[in-house]
Amino acid sequence: MNIMANQPRRLESYVGGTWVAGAKEGVPLLDASTGAPVASIDSSGIDFEQTLAHGRDKGGPALRRMPFHERAAMLKALGQALLERKEEFYALSTATGATRADSWVDIEGGIGTLLSYASKGRRELPNARVLLDGDVEQLSKDQSFSAQHILSPLQGVAVHINAFNFPCWGMLEKVAPTLLAGVPAIVKPASQTAYLTELMVRRIVETGLLPEGALQLVCGSVGDLLDHVEGQDVVTFTGSAATGRRLKTHKAIIENSVRFTMEADSLNAAVLGLDAGPGTEEFDLFVKEVAREMTVKAGQKCTAIRRVIAPRAYSDALISALNDRLGKTAIGNPADETVRMGPLASLDQREEVRARIRDLAVDAEIVVGDPDNPSIMSGDAKAGAFLNPVLLYCDKPGSARAIHDVEAFGPVSTVMPYDTAEEAVDLARRGKGSLVASVFTNDPGFAEEVVLGLAPFHGRVMIGNRASAKSSTGHGSPLPGLVHGGPGRAGGGEELGGIRAVKHYMQRTAVQGTPRLLSAVTGRWMEGAAAQTGSEHPFRKSLAELKIGDQLVTAKRTVTLDDIEHFASFTGDTFYAHMDEEAAKANPFFDGRVAHGYLIVSFAAGLFVDPAPGPVLANYGVDNLRFLTPVNPGDTLQVQLTCKEINPRANAEHGEVRWDCKVTNQLEAVVAQYDVLTMVAKTRE
Repeated sequence: MNIMANQPRRLESYVGGTWVAGAKEGVPLLDASTGAPVASIDSSGIDFEQTLAHGRDKGGPALRRMPFHERAAMLKALGQALLERKEEFYALSTATGATRADSWVDIEGGIGTLLSYASKGRRELPNARVLLDGDVEQLSKDQSFSAQHILSPLQGVAVHINAFNFPCWGMLEKVAPTLLAGVPAIVKPASQTAYLTELMVRRIVETGLLPEGALQLVCGSVGDLLDHVEGQDVVTFTGSAATGRRLKTHKAIIENSVRFTMEADSLNAAVLGLDAGPGTEEFDLFVKEVAREMTVKAGQKCTAIRRVIAPRAYSDALISALNDRLGKTAIGNPADETVRMGPLASLDQREEVRARIRDLAVDAEIVVGDPDNPSIMSGDAKAGAFLNPVLLYCDKPGSARAIHDVEAFGPVSTVMPYDTAEEAVDLARRGKGSLVASVFTNDPGFAEEVVLGLAPFHGRVMIGNRASAKSSTGHGSPLPGLVHGGPGRAGGGEELGGIRAVKHYMQRTAVQGTPRLLSAVTGRWMEGAAAQTGSEHPFRKSLAELKIGDQLVTAKRTVTLDDIEHFASFTGDTFYAHMDEEAAKANPFFDGRVAHGYLIVSFAAGLFVDPAPGPVLANYGVDNLRFLTPVNPGDTLQVQLTCKEINPRANAEHGEVRWDCKVTNQLEAVVAQYDVLTMVAKTRE
């Protein structure tokens, strides 16, 4: 289907493996700059119970059959395919009121999130279908009964109800961890900008990369869909707190204990440090950041700065600087390349913002901008949803209420003066929980006090100063590897956050049993599980031949005083516990001179390494290294090396092998234990 940005069309939903138009004519959706019709939207007639069933019965099983690396490769291929079509998305995005820069965050930022999760899936997750959570819990002294926490994909559907401001990123930042977890998704975009989401889903479906049922789309109302959610389903919501609370208390969600996360209103704050007065680099950076957050996406961002908290002595200078910078912002139709801020998403949204400005004016006065008389350089002043940036000032924020309760979801911020760091923290906290706060300072003491004061009330805190100015991603940029969510009124969700977000769509289960059976379930050898030794060294085996539990028990080696002194001389590590008998005896942990920990590791490698070329290609590290018993001159070491986990790479001729390495002395006491990590060829040459 060839979709043109200026061609009105009837949006369809993608459910049950087909594109379906609503039964009714549909509500018209208008271009935010010109008022021209872009599309119509309606979802009446869809059987939402069957839509959920299709995801559970078709999409879920297909995704769960795929290991993490295969799902990650799927996300990578999908991201690359969408990048090839990005200009089509950009062309349609102008109708939402977004400039090219705004659309970059939405379109390429969303695709970048897909690619980021693809990379994380390959780098941070095993090529398996289950995740291990934490270490083995030993439940018996004889190792006959143990426990391991595992994470497995939920067997329901994730229903994502999204906001209008980021029709692409808002979908992809939730879909990426959902699909990587092995759970199908139903996406319900906000109606006003659903035409852009629908276009991207069309292109996703056309790739054929996703299993049937893995992704469905509802354009329009979700009808009775939530009546049919079950305990294995997940519902996420981005939007107003009022709507979120209503959804959260839906009968089916409560009765079935359905996982529900919400990203809601967020009165994010930016704090200017007491050290960051006019003339400092931090002051200039602060002005730039506040102005940018007010104008990017016309302030229609969940992370935008709503409360500007600044030292009272600097408030006048700050307002003057913001007035100058905001006054230079070119406002108009985003199709015009010279425009730097487009309109709000709709006329209704503009009226909503104007109403909230009136609410804020109870506590504050407008010092920059006229909300009723926009000045634009292009577009239709009457039919377009244009609004100039509006800055307010509240002289007594400690006794005000509206400025800490009301969010005007547009290019609107309020300056609030403070006198002490403690007061700045108090003002920020009055927002009752936010997605992000920023602190602009070059003073470590101020940074420590304010950041630790803000942390319990915010999902993310960004410190800005001169040293990070060139590399900083800024106050308002959610990143795939960082938590995106916040406590309190912000909803408590964590939509992003790297692998943390993936785990949200998985069930944590404590599995108890014998180590032998636990190893079979988890795919990882543990102490007490079956092990097998043979005549062939495990390092001579390729991945095709190697088995979990393959074990080598080495010859023995006695550590001498000459060994310790040579190691000290050779490495330069002459710590007194290795070189001074009396000083070592005075140490509460030792009875005399002891061997270096790294000497033990080196000797262990000398005992277990097979030196000839073979399937083992490289050692790339150790994990969880612990020295448990001191080694004295005359002690004899031996190593038990066991194949613990095999993780083949999907698109390479090698994989990773994790080996359990246990070093003991002549009394069979464990002196060191750790995991050895190696790259091993899939087949022998």
